[in-house]
Amino acid sequence: MILVTGGAGFIGSNLVDELLNQGHNVKVLDNLTTGRLENLSNASKSSKFKFYKGDLREFDREILKDVEIIFHLAAQIDVRKSIENPVYDMDINIRGSINLIQQAINSNVEKIIYSSSGGAIYGEPTNLPADENTNIKPISPYGASKFAVEGYLNAFGKIYGLKYTAMRYGNVYGRRQDPLGEAGVIAIFFGRASDNKNPVIFGDGNQTRDYVSVDDVVRANIAAVDKLKKYQEYNVGTGKETSVRELVTFMEKIFSKKITPVYEKERPGEVKRIYLDIKRLNDEINFKPDDVETGMKKVYEWMKDR
Repeated sequence: MILVTGGAGFIGSNLVDELLNQGHNVKVLDNLTTGRLENLSNASKSSKFKFYKGDLREFDREILKDVEIIFHLAAQIDVRKSIENPVYDMDINIRGSINLIQQAINSNVEKIIYSSSGGAIYGEPTNLPADENTNIKPISPYGASKFAVEGYLNAFGKIYGLKYTAMRYGNVYGRRQDPLGEAGVIAIFFGRASDNKNPVIFGDGNQTRDYVSVDDVVRANIAAVDKLKKYQEYNVGTGKETSVRELVTFMEKIFSKKITPVYEKERPGEVKRIYLDIKRLNDEINFKPDDVETGMKKVYEWMKDR
């Protein structure tokens, strides 16, 4: 039995679908703050699926009955919100995770596969691409809270023998990402372009990220169940950096129209340049992710189908 926290969210629901496709029994824990039940419409048709509405900070331990593996995705994910209210960010991301880990140990869960953030925990790395041994120097409370949980997993692993894998994502995009949400620039830009509105760029647009598709993130997560065994931390990205300006150029090709962004003041806590070294992941599972332009085209086709 597998539990996915945050399983009604964008990444979580895609992961749930694939786990069910592979024949696993799946439970989802989500408080539906940002997750949506409609994301689980396919999953809910399966006899191997159960949904529980609950919060990481306080949930019924019965949910963990017969659970062997937890994919822990539930989190506060907005860098801006973490700056505005770092206590709230800490409460969900750290206190909630500690409660989950403690309950997992009490319920004899074998392994936790944790969704960390390669895009936020490294801060402004001096060497690029950033590999898993890069110094951890987050510049936002969000990045600090995501890495703190890795520390707790390591500590609980040493004390109780709990197995874990930390998946350090780049900037994930793909189907079901909310175009009206607080994170996910590709989804937001697509939403505005579809409504014939100009995308808003904060700063000069030269800031770079490692944009990785949700399909590739799901594939890496599932590999963490039994294939990724050499290390406890893995970057999950493309190994390539893409600027926000380049995203607009790709969108112009995809939408076949001129797109003129609006520029606004740079936001604090946002990294200037980051992309991830994915050699560790590639060496173990031959990880060949989509480049961002290919992945964006797939998102566009999905949007048209809707």
